[in-house]
Amino acid sequence: MRNILIIDDQTEIRENITEILTLAGYNALNAENGKRGIEVALANKPDLIVCDIMMPELDGYGVLHMLRKNPTTENTPFIFLTAKTERNDFRKGMEMGADDFITKPFDDIELLKAIEVRLKKLDVLNKGYEATGQGINSLLRDLKGTGFMNMQMDQYEHVTFHKRQQMYTEGKRPKSLFYIKKGRIKTFKTNEDGKEYITNLYSDGDFIGYHALLENSVYDDNAEVLDETEIVIIPKDEFLTAIFNDLTIAHKFIKLISLNVKDQEERLMQLAYSSLRKRVAKALIDISAKLKVGNNNSPIAISRDDIAHYVGTATESLIRTLSDFKSERLIEIREGKIRIENFDKLKNLLY
Repeated sequence: MRNILIIDDQTEIRENITEILTLAGYNALNAENGKRGIEVALANKPDLIVCDIMMPELDGYGVLHMLRKNPTTENTPFIFLTAKTERNDFRKGMEMGADDFITKPFDDIELLKAIEVRLKKLDVLNKGYEATGQGINSLLRDLKGTGFMNMQMDQYEHVTFHKRQQMYTEGKRPKSLFYIKKGRIKTFKTNEDGKEYITNLYSDGDFIGYHALLENSVYDDNAEVLDETEIVIIPKDEFLTAIFNDLTIAHKFIKLISLNVKDQEERLMQLAYSSLRKRVAKALIDISAKLKVGNNNSPIAISRDDIAHYVGTATESLIRTLSDFKSERLIEIREGKIRIENFDKLKNLLY
């Protein structure tokens, strides 16, 4: 059960909100002034705080200031209750880190909706996303699904790309974020000898191109369509506004991006020091996850050349390793398509 702290010096208002929250399935905590509110917040670590502005002892701004300074409550959703509607009060509260304002008098639905929205945001911020392309895309999908990244996909341009068509090229400056409505895309680099190295794979529901947008830099790889793909083109400014409109979300997103860079560096280290068998095993697991094959026994529908480019080896060497895996019953190859038979054994390959 979620704990919500109500800080208000008016007994009638506290009791009214407590009744509303209890009926909605929340556990309500109470404090009759700002000073007492801080004590209750630090002792109980509520999931959300609803606080009046004008109070004795310590006003709502003081409460917010003190709680934002404490590491245990700095990210706790904070909703102001106020009888004042002046724009300066609203701006001051938001600049200090308030999440929302509700003006008295208010109805039950308005209060419950504000609380529900802020708790959804809290869930997104607290969720442990992996520092990978899949983790970043999972965060973006959750932000889109909860309405915090308010981008209306139906209003943007939809474009169909055909197999082997390039979506963007290394060195070009980005103008848009791309959302894959249906299809598959690979990103890759080429060395001075013209050899290709696949940096990532994307499929239905993934976003692509956010690194260069956030870093305000040119693309550092190329994007090519693996089969016919429908793309939603989101203007650069709208994406950046959606991300940076909320600093806590921006911080979460940028932290994941920086960790993902480390993940890419580790993958390059594995290319240098891991055995070919371990590299191929990890590639099959990675590709299965990136293309959302999972454990449903679906084939990995990607060419041997592309797998080799992902592993960083010759296609002939890859084929020999796949043949070994097949004889060891780690994978099945039927009509040229690869199915993983034993995910755990492949994932924990010792040599």
